Amino acid sequence: MTEPADNPANHSDAEPAGATALPGKRPVVKSIRGWQRVALQPLGWLLKAWLRSLRVSASPETVAALSIQDRPLAFTLWHNRLIITAEVFRRYRNGRPIYALISPSKDGAWLAAFFELVGIRTVRGSSHKLGREAVTQLVDVLRAGNDIGITPDGPRGPIYEFKPGALIVTRRTKTPLLLLGASFEAVWRLPSWDRFILPRPFSGVRFYATVIESQALADRDEATRSLQSSLNAMNPDLDEAVFRPAI
Repeated sequence: MTEPADNPANHSDAEPAGATALPGKRPVVKSIRGWQRVALQPLGWLLKAWLRSLRVSASPETVAALSIQDRPLAFTLWHNRLIITAEVFRRYRNGRPIYALISPSKDGAWLAAFFELVGIRTVRGSSHKLGREAVTQLVDVLRAGNDIGITPDGPRGPIYEFKPGALIVTRRTKTPLLLLGASFEAVWRLPSWDRFILPRPFSGVRFYATVIESQALADRDEATRSLQSSLNAMNPDLDEAVFRPAI
């Protein structure tokens, strides 16, 4: 998903510090092909079957928000709930494409290939390597009428902290945010920085969603605090030792 700037230098919507690559030093975007891509195919099938086994519920208001088709949206969710994105789009978005920002590294190449298997398209770049190019691509994606995904506490945390850089692209394009949350009946949690959530097969998941119009993002600092509070309220955490209260 779209990675926010790690250390925004000021309160403007300028590209992240260090975003401009030096001549001749532009990072190489890694990719996988051939047998590597074939090896990922069974994992894609497994994840699709896994997600389709979930018992999903949502309020009529959430379903209405998730089903908006007449304008592009910036889906915004905490990094540890990324796995639900593909299923949300399958159930409610009628095949509409969503684009995620993925690192240009070799690890990012594997993640990009895996995302593509489950229906998530990718833009390759990061806030500290290809920031300017990535921002430009994401702006183009939105202006073409497509959705993007934002993980405002990614790619390295701290967990549940909404970084102001996550608003650069949406403020520039006046794109509404769709805040996406989920509560889970039963999960496994990975030993990653964000305690990444894997809902157990056939368990219950309840989605929450609300649309934030672009006018509400005019004051970046106030918007950051408000969005962090709203996302935390929409994402009840199963592990209180991990949960960080809204500021």
